[in-house]
Amino acid sequence: MKTVRILLSMVVGSASVVYATTATPSEGAGFLTYCFVGFFAMIVVFQLMPAMVLFAGMIKGLFSRPEKTSVK
Repeated sequence: MKTVRILLSMVVGSASVVYATTATPSEGAGFLTYCFVGFFAMIVVFQLMPAMVLFAGMIKGLFSRPEKTSVK
């Protein structure tokens, strides 16, 4: 009997989660949401620029011929 009460309370307690997700949809993303996402998109883009320069330098260094140095 104790097990049945525990299971019943678990089922009733988890039913509230279902009702929490049935809210009406909102208007969508607001202006501040787009500003927030745009700000982080700019951070990603501005971090990619130096990364691409370093990557190009690394590729150039890997595929270039080594310079000959003369010892005097």
